[in-house]
Amino acid sequence: MNMTENLETLLAQSLAKGEDSALLRYSLGNAYFKQNDHAKACEHFARAVELDARYSAAWKGYAQALAAAERSEDALRAYETGIRVAEDKGDLQAAKEMKVFLKRLQKTT
Repeated sequence: MNMTENLETLLAQSLAKGEDSALLRYSLGNAYFKQNDHAKACEHFARAVELDARYSAAWKGYAQALAAAERSEDALRAYETGIRVAEDKGDLQAAKEMKVFLKRLQKTT
């Protein structure tokens, strides 16, 4: 089994127990993003930020996946939210990175 399959198995087991995990969803989002399956990546990142709205890394991943899926307006909103979340948490590096990505995306839209 590859990483994505392992993570999907873990997710299925978690959901069977009535549990879900922002970290697991974030990991799945990253795995699908690396495979260029941006729709699946968006799905899992969206669930990650739904489960933990203060998960700045998940916001960054979500925005990147949205941009890669050519959903620019959604990506802009995700970056803006992610920046606010990261700044509120004091996660300044994540905020700085998202600001750079946001500016790049704004130039192309």
